[in-house]
Amino acid sequence: MRFIDAGEFTADRPWGALDITEIDDATVRLHWTDRPYVWHVNDGPEVFAVLDGAVDMHYRAEGEERVERLTPGRICYAEPGDEHVAHPAPEARILVIERRGSA
Repeated sequence: MRFIDAGEFTADRPWGALDITEIDDATVRLHWTDRPYVWHVNDGPEVFAVLDGAVDMHYRAEGEERVERLTPGRICYAEPGDEHVAHPAPEARILVIERRGSA
């Protein structure tokens, strides 16, 4: 058994992660950040759950940029091909589940 206090986790750099486990071909990681990521498109599905703080998830739909505020307990599911970028507001801890080696 392993117990993790997500609210206490801080990485040494933005988007630093604590690898929690791998389940079949998926990774489960806890990320900490105080800076935005970069616009990207995953080659597989991604589940993004805010555990602490807030994240403004910017995404493109029908050619327009949109923003959805994620607070603790809100989950974002990005399908393969969804273009998006996460902006912490001002910092956040996020549980990310995605295919191992996803880019």
